[in-house]
Order: sequence, then structure tokens, then C-alpha cells
Amino acid sequence: MKTLKPICFLVFFSYIKCQILQTSLLHAVLESGKSNIKMLSDSGSAMQHLSTQNYVEENLKDLTSIMIAQFLQKATYEEIQTVAQQLLDLVEKCKNFKSHVSATECAHQLMTRFLEHICDNQGMLAKHLFANCCNTNSTARLKCFLFYKKDYGDHKDGFQSLKPEMICEMDKENQVTMKERYSYEISRRHPYLYGPTILTMSACYKTAIQSCCQEENKTECLQIKLEPIRKYIREISLRHHHLCEIGVKFNHKVAKAVELVLLTKKQPKSNFSEIAKLTTDVKNLHETCCEGNTVACALGRSQLMNYICSAQAALSSKITQCCELPAPFRGECIINAGNEDKPDLSSLPLSRFTEDGFVCERFTDNQDDFLQEFLYEYSRRYPELAVPVILRVEAKYKNLLEKCCKLEKPLECYSHAEVLFQRVVRESRDHVKNYCDLHEKLGDSNFHDRLMVLYTKKAPQLSAQELVMFTKKMAAAASRCCPQSDEQQFVCIEDSAKLILGALCGRHEVEPINAGVGHCCDNSYAFRKPCFDDLQVDGTYVSPSLPCDQVIILKGDLCKAQEKELQIEKEKLLSSLVRQKPSATEAQFQWVLVDFTHLVEMCCHAEESDMCFQKEGSKLIEKCQSFPGRLNNARNCQRRILAKKTILFFTNNETHVDY
Repeated sequence: MKTLKPICFLVFFSYIKCQILQTSLLHAVLESGKSNIKMLSDSGSAMQHLSTQNYVEENLKDLTSIMIAQFLQKATYEEIQTVAQQLLDLVEKCKNFKSHVSATECAHQLMTRFLEHICDNQGMLAKHLFANCCNTNSTARLKCFLFYKKDYGDHKDGFQSLKPEMICEMDKENQVTMKERYSYEISRRHPYLYGPTILTMSACYKTAIQSCCQEENKTECLQIKLEPIRKYIREISLRHHHLCEIGVKFNHKVAKAVELVLLTKKQPKSNFSEIAKLTTDVKNLHETCCEGNTVACALGRSQLMNYICSAQAALSSKITQCCELPAPFRGECIINAGNEDKPDLSSLPLSRFTEDGFVCERFTDNQDDFLQEFLYEYSRRYPELAVPVILRVEAKYKNLLEKCCKLEKPLECYSHAEVLFQRVVRESRDHVKNYCDLHEKLGDSNFHDRLMVLYTKKAPQLSAQELVMFTKKMAAAASRCCPQSDEQQFVCIEDSAKLILGALCGRHEVEPINAGVGHCCDNSYAFRKPCFDDLQVDGTYVSPSLPCDQVIILKGDLCKAQEKELQIEKEKLLSSLVRQKPSATEAQFQWVLVDFTHLVEMCCHAEESDMCFQKEGSKLIEKCQSFPGRLNNARNCQRRILAKKTILFFTNNETHVDY
């Protein structure tokens, strides 16, 4: 998935359609005591005086409010501000920063006192259902609180419903409060979004508001400038949540491998020791940010960006202008900076991992370091591959060495490893190609229907609404990725799949779906997508028995539904039909949907729509009743054996479906 760059960096990323004056941008970021910066070119010298501790100290109240809002998602804006001030009054270490140490101690104390503050407040405990968390020790307590975070990223924020005139009036009355309120709305809807990113986007929001409120057509201006901000927040929040899930679900080796691949793809010219150091630093920073301590997260990111900017020559030529920006814009800019050009490594093949006689010795002596170095060398040669695909290659290579190094002549065994690597990539690429070929053949709507049938059978425990939203995201990814070139199509689908399936696994973590989904989520991060591709029908599921007239609900309210709402109702109907009639063919399901659409169109044009639905709907219900019913135990057993064929092939052709 191609990440949209923040609109505040238009000066660097020309394709973002939003004009924000450089001086206004810097004023928005540095409004607290940094008004002497006149223009962007002056920011480099000024930034040198903006130390990490000053940056955290100047934004301490905002960072604390973000942290509280991300944990207490039901609290009002006023309640958040009150708790934030109470905390800052209590924590002595946060009252005067004299060194990096005092800033770190402030961050640690702030989180500790915050959790204590919640547990000491009975009203807060009852409102946010945290009572069971307070009966545990500090480490378990934090994990418990984190478990209750819920992402509302798909919901509209409160500011989207405000009229431009009202936004401008509120901004005119109190610009600071407007920015803080926006930060509050984003924080409670995106509880895994890192604090420094929220600070950056809040400053971007404020700058956009100030610019648009001077325009004659405020509505159009706000739409142009705010939508890219919202889109970026949704996408980067999903990625942050995904990184947090990896850290919790899998061991530190997986999280480290993901970071190493990402960093190597971004900076393929950097040497291994530099990438290895950065990998450890970035992984540790993610752990801190995922724990919800926004002050420690901001402090850690600022320190990391200081180091990256001090080592530009060894790391990247793409971040020079980013490093001239003040915090927190500098960090967001560096993260979104383009990848370095791929180096010419034709004279340095991977032969030392496939043809060297000492491979087993190095693998046995220090397996982790050896595999990290392999990941580094493979990633810099194939930066066009998605992270999960590269991790699949590494996993297969590890399995190969574990087998070969037990043999008397291991070299003969692992010398064909390159062929294995190519096969892993080819299989992954072929699956994506089949997937996109199917999308092209069916079109957007029918493709979504196909996904609904597939995943209702794979995860029938999900509600119809959940299945609609989940498959809608998958279908949207196909619509976005499949028209691209083969290379871009491949990485786009793989990248989208890891995030969408990661969200599904997050849902499974909160409320287990079934054993098959659990296995795919927990067994292997690298092979999560192939596992879901091959996931069979859940033969253990038996849905509550409902007659067709309770599955197909026809009433006049359908005539009031908008086109999108009607489409959702159709998808819900399809999901319910699949649960009730699991042995019906897909062609039969499509007949019902076509008849349903025709019936709604006809009856909504009739004088008495309810009477029309009652009369004509009986024919549709009869058709539903004629479908094969539930399977008996013997046939259910047979269905489990043949499940993969049932869900992966169309009735009239044998196109393989993967996701």
C-alpha cells in the first residue's frame, strides 16, 4: 500500500494537492516560543537549539493529554484536560527538565502515576471497565489496560460534521483549544497512533484551518486540505497498530526481522552494522510507543531522529531537507522519505549463503546474527518485494539449513537454495496474479460477493456487519492494487493483506473466532496470508436455524436506504444465506441477490411498497427454501475433506482464489 505523505510536507512532496505556506507551517509547529523563525531556510540553525528535552518539555501537556485520551476513550475533552493537569502537578520529575535523564524519569513516573490515578478513582473505573486491571502488578496492569484499547479509525471524527463557518469561528475564538480538541478526537479514535504523529497532524490541521478560513470558498478549501490529513492518519494508524500487534503476538526476533527488512529496503547502501544498530533502536522505540507512554515515545523518537540526522552520510541522501525541519515534523518527514536507489550488487552474489562450505558453521555458531545478515543481503538485492515475502524466503532458508546441516555433506544440500528462493517468490507472485485476474473477470461488486461467500465459510462466527467491513477492505485493496503494473501489484496486495489480516487477527485476539483463524494468526507472521488463502470451511460451525422468511427481510424501510446502505444490506443477506444454506451453489446465491435487487427496485416504485414486498417477496422466499438444506453429519464430514475445493473454485471455472 502506497503511503500518502503528510500534506504539511508539500515543499518536499510535490504531488500532495494542498498549499500550505512554509512560514505558516513553521509558525504552527513553533508557536510556543519559536516565533523568531522567519522562513523554512532559517529553521536549520534554530532547530539546533531545540534540544530533545526542550521539545518534550514544551509539548508535555499535549503529550500527556494524548496518552490519557488513548486509554480513557470514553472521557470528555474537559475530563482529559483535568486529569492531565492533575498528573503533571503530581509528578515532580516533570516540573523541570535539566537533562535527558530527568525527561526519561518524567515519562516513567507519569505512566506509573496515571495507572495509579485510574485505579484510585472508582467512578473512572466503573465508566471504563478497568476494575480487573487494578488487581494485578504494574507490568500485568499495563498489559491489561492496553487490552481494552479499541480502534475507532473507521468512524468519522467529530470535526467532519462541523460546518466550515463553525470551525472558523471556533478557531478565531481560541486557536490553541481548537488544535487540542482535534488532537483529543484523533487520540481517542486511534489509540495506537504514536503521540509524535498526533502532534504533527494536529499542527497540520491547525495550519490548514488558518489558511482556509481566509478563503472565500471555505468548504472546498477545507475538503482539499483536510482529507489528505485524515487519509494519512487512517493509514499510518493502521500501520502503527500492526507493528504493535507483531510485538505482542510474536517474539522479539520477528519484530526485529520486520524492522531490519524495512530499514534495509529504505537504505540499501548502508552497511550491515549500521542497519543492525538502527534495527535494535527502532524496535525498542516501537515497544515504548506501543505501551502507550507518549512522553517516552516522543523522547525516544526525537533522540533517534537526532542520531539519524547526524549520520546522514552513512544512511541516506533522501533526508537532508527533512533534517532541517523542527520536531516533530522532522521525524514524520524522515519516516516518509523515499527509499535510496538500489545499489549495484551484481559483483556480490548471495553465493556466500549458498555455496560457502562454512555456512553450517556460521549458522550453528550464531543463528540469529547469521539470519539477520542473510535478511539484510537479500532485502537490499530485492527491495521491490514486500516484507512478508522476504520473510518467507528467510523462513524457508532457515528450515533448509536446519535439515542440511545435519547431513554428512551439507553443501550438496543447500547449494540449490537460490532455486528455493525463486520458487517462494514465484508462488507468492502467482497467487497474487490469480487473485487480480479474478478481480478483473468479476468486477468490483461480484468480486466483493465472492469474498463474502469465501470468508463467511472460513469465519462464520463473525457477524454479518463484520464480514461486510472486512471483505470491503479486501475488495478495495484489489481495486486499488490490481490495475497497477505486475511488480507494483504484487507488493501492493501483499502489503495490504498483512494490514487487513492483521486487523482480523486483532479481532480474534479480543474474541476468538475459530481454531482455523487462530492457527493462521498465531502460527507464522510470514505465512499468515498463505495460511488464510488455504483456510478451509469451518466444518465445526452450526448456525442457529432460521427459516427463509427470517433471513430475507423485505420491508418499506429498504426504499429509504441510500445506494451504499442497500449494498450493505445485500452483503448481509448473502452472508446470512451462506450460513443457512452452506451447500447451495454460488450461482444460487447470485440468483437471490439479483432477484432481491430487482424486487427492491420494483416495489420502491410501487404505490404500496409494503404490500408489494409482501406479495412479490414470497416468490423469493420460495426460491430460498428450494435450496439444499443443512448437511447431515456424514456429508458434513465429507464437506470438511473437500472444503478447500469447494471454497477455492467457481462453479463454472477453476480459477484459484487467494487472499
